[in-house]
Amino acid sequence: MPTASPSEPVLSRDDIAAWPKAELHCHLDGSLRLATMLDLAKAQGKVSVLPADSVEGLREILRSIDDSETLEAFLAWFRYTIPLMQTKGALHRIAYELAEDNAQENVRYLEVRYGPILHTEEGLSLEEVNDAVLAGLKEAEQDYDIKTSLIICGLRDRYESASMRQAELAVAHRHKGVTAFDLAGGEAGNPPKGHVHAFYHARNHMMNLTIHAGESWGPDSIHQALFYCGAHRIGHGITLREDPELMQYVIDHRIPLEICPTSNVQTHVVPGYEAHPVAYYAENDVAVTINTDNRLFSRTSMTEELWRTHDRCGVPADQLREIAINGFRYAFLPHHERQALLEDVLNDFPMPPTDETPVW
Repeated sequence: MPTASPSEPVLSRDDIAAWPKAELHCHLDGSLRLATMLDLAKAQGKVSVLPADSVEGLREILRSIDDSETLEAFLAWFRYTIPLMQTKGALHRIAYELAEDNAQENVRYLEVRYGPILHTEEGLSLEEVNDAVLAGLKEAEQDYDIKTSLIICGLRDRYESASMRQAELAVAHRHKGVTAFDLAGGEAGNPPKGHVHAFYHARNHMMNLTIHAGESWGPDSIHQALFYCGAHRIGHGITLREDPELMQYVIDHRIPLEICPTSNVQTHVVPGYEAHPVAYYAENDVAVTINTDNRLFSRTSMTEELWRTHDRCGVPADQLREIAINGFRYAFLPHHERQALLEDVLNDFPMPPTDETPVW
């Protein structure tokens, strides 16, 4: 592990907790509170869906997610949350609580993503699903000092027609709180180019685009996300360094990576925090952001992810400062809103810039 020089600031977890933060990659259906899961299961008569009937039991069993051997095995854990998210009331509550939890750790801006089609199994329309989630987020904005946006995900293991329908939903709500369109799900055998028409529809209507790519598959997945689908950001991007020419393109065009360290360790796309490429990317001028991915399944928070990036992945304090601010720099917001938010954050940021601070 790198050690701090005498002149390098030393950070604690409490220091990072006080920082203003932004979260750009957070899945709604992977970020429920355990107590809420149990409440909803009891109210809906679905306790049998859960692997335990107490918060303590759920907490213990969910630790087994760390033993998932593949990304697909990790994704299988969503079978415990999605069945509980089939009513407007549940979706509203879960969205509100997610924004509340973020606000309480000084997250000023939050982008939440999800696949609405997963929540229509008991009769809700896509529009009803999306309206409930947006309403929960907006209510939290009224109660807390946080701004939120919603990202709609197509699912790469389904037919493109399903992705197209969700792209159409995103476009229809692009002035109502939906900020981007995404593609999520297991990468193996499901390349981004299989959903190119859905992304063309979103791009043709001037939507922001982000795509999960290079998480458990090679840089070709990132290449397709960028050049077939037109992604503006890349979700994870762990394998980018395997293609130096592509990595240089990403650097030159300031295409941000939405990195989620704990999730990457859990899904075994890296063998451990110390082997994570985030420090390499930051040192080589890749635009890096740090995110939680799934607060529930990774048992984490934005504070914890930034702390692990510093303490275990070896990113020094001055670079971590820039990574934290990158969350605001690369937010999917209109330029004037992003600039105003960034100005407020820079004024409030407790750690000053250094000689290494980017000139822009």
